[in-house]
Amino acid sequence: MAEEQPTKSKDTQDQMQSKSTPDPNQNFPPKKSTPGGPDDGPQWKMPHWRAWLWFAAILLLNYLLVTFLFSGSGAVTIPYTLFKEEVGQNNVSLVSSHGDTITGRFINPVNYTPPQANAVETVTLFTTVIPSFADPGLESYLTSHGVEISAETIQQTTPLWLVLLESFGPGLLLILLLVWLSRRSAQQGGSLGGWMGFGQSKARQYDHSKENKVTFADVAGIDEARDELVEIVDFLKNPKKYTRLGGAAPKGVLLVGPPGTGKTLLAKAVAGEASVPFFSISASEFVEMIVGVGAARVRDLFKQAREKAPSIIFIDELDAIGRSRTRISVGGSSEEEQTLNQILTEMDGFSSTEGVIVLAATNQPDVLDKALLRPGRFDRRVAINLPDKAGRKAILKVHTRKVPLASDVDLDDIAAITPGFSGADIKNLVNEAALLAARHGGEAVCRKDFADSLEKIVLGPERPILLSHDDKERIAYHEGGHTIMGLVLPGSDPVKRVTIVPRGEALGVTYQRPDSDKYNYPEPYLRNRIVMMLGGRAAEEVVFGTKTTGAENDIEQATMLAYQMVTRWGMSETLGAVELAPRDNPYLGGQGAWGGEKPYSEDTAKKIDAEVLKIIGQSHDEAKRLLGAYRKQLDLLAGALLERETLDEQDILKATGLPQAPPWQTGKLSIDDEPVSAPPSPGRGS
Repeated sequence: MAEEQPTKSKDTQDQMQSKSTPDPNQNFPPKKSTPGGPDDGPQWKMPHWRAWLWFAAILLLNYLLVTFLFSGSGAVTIPYTLFKEEVGQNNVSLVSSHGDTITGRFINPVNYTPPQANAVETVTLFTTVIPSFADPGLESYLTSHGVEISAETIQQTTPLWLVLLESFGPGLLLILLLVWLSRRSAQQGGSLGGWMGFGQSKARQYDHSKENKVTFADVAGIDEARDELVEIVDFLKNPKKYTRLGGAAPKGVLLVGPPGTGKTLLAKAVAGEASVPFFSISASEFVEMIVGVGAARVRDLFKQAREKAPSIIFIDELDAIGRSRTRISVGGSSEEEQTLNQILTEMDGFSSTEGVIVLAATNQPDVLDKALLRPGRFDRRVAINLPDKAGRKAILKVHTRKVPLASDVDLDDIAAITPGFSGADIKNLVNEAALLAARHGGEAVCRKDFADSLEKIVLGPERPILLSHDDKERIAYHEGGHTIMGLVLPGSDPVKRVTIVPRGEALGVTYQRPDSDKYNYPEPYLRNRIVMMLGGRAAEEVVFGTKTTGAENDIEQATMLAYQMVTRWGMSETLGAVELAPRDNPYLGGQGAWGGEKPYSEDTAKKIDAEVLKIIGQSHDEAKRLLGAYRKQLDLLAGALLERETLDEQDILKATGLPQAPPWQTGKLSIDDEPVSAPPSPGRGS
């Protein structure tokens, strides 16, 4: 369905034609056109007569080089004995001599293999050397066999067209190449950077007339960021409203957020709402191996944007060329710095009244050059965070517009079970559920399709491997240990699903999710998380008395969390509230790194290790203690897992007779606490 284009008011149209915003049509020369034919485009004129003199000089130089450097008789050197044999067989028609060297021509070509060569050559024109001990009767011998003796040098006969081609062909090709480059350069503005398209911008211009036009109605879950950009749209539509009091629109807006949160989509929506040309390019597309190409492309991009003002330039992944400059430029960093300097110059060079606004996106704002972030270049920074539950529901509504949903699908429930999902993750979830429903032949996407797709995305696909009964039993107790900890530790997130079906790289999975989004974590919650992570290893020790390699991932996560508690969050009585670890990237995650040496001594490092070992040891002992107290519930849960392999929340509560964990504020369970029981809840199949 065609999109209706918004109509500009007369005041806005007058503004577009004023001096503050030049008319795009005035930036192009008049085009010549033929009646009923397309526009001719830029015209190319015949080269000046002096250029033809240069071309003639090039041809003459080429001929001289070919004649004096590459000319030769084309004769093949053969042994003197072979020469005598061919004379005796009356196969030599003509010879000439120069000193001891004889040059001649065979009547019939002779096949000859030169020394130290594998290929056989067909010889017509030959040369040989008369040995000093040869007999003196060679002249009479040649005459008796009808050989003509000539005083002139014998050369290979070559067709005239081949001689001309060898003499003038390379020069003509060079001239044609120069003419083609000259014409192409003239069509691209006459600059050297336009030759072969190196200096031409690779930005893609977004066409608003297409059906995939993006507006703010297509952007959900990031209302705060969207509201920040509404003013930009309003300025592009009605500049006088903001300039009448001396104000100016921001030259640049930096969109900062994790991957998949909709930075590019939001930039397209700004252009779609304003109905202005939208130039989109990735920062890495500026840089090539040829130094100076990136700067030329930046100039070309801003030139195009000014010609079509009001317009928007969107640069994705700005950190690819916007990193902080160093004192020493090595290798490709010189090209990146030249490109960055050109961007800084261009953003300083245009006025806010020109109607060109630069939008850029990055998920590493800490590495950007300070000169790029100062006011007057990127005046605003808009943070786009992961959506909350309400935002995830709004995003689900957008992505399920064209997806038929069954009556049992509740978008509130799906939004609740997807904490930490970005907009791209939710779109992928909807797509996977639709594909799964289509694979099963369904007419609509049901709740189970979403649940199975979520398991596939979060936990990984099922692995059809055969496990022995002993392995299954050990895995059941391992996952049962995690689950029991999630039921008895105060403040734990509810356990929603546990399975001993191998998924991804895991032989079993225990799935927890909070009832609501969390942004701040108390210390008791984190300590209980470590206890639960070690519950699987503790269950193996309590039941079997041995250890296996199945707890590798649990130990890794528990150790990382303990280190963060000690070094980042000040949750150690010994070390106190001191930062002892670099800050993680808030948008990409992952452990940060110090720029130089660690800012603490070896003695402090030993204390850090000791505190981490203390937290891990106490948590492991607590897990073993609780599993000993709840051994009966652990056995019941392991038996149910061996029987059914996968249990959901109600099945877990029914099998163990335990309720979900109480809030942590009610206090911790002591060693004298008895297992808490609850009436069985009706179970449902998994």
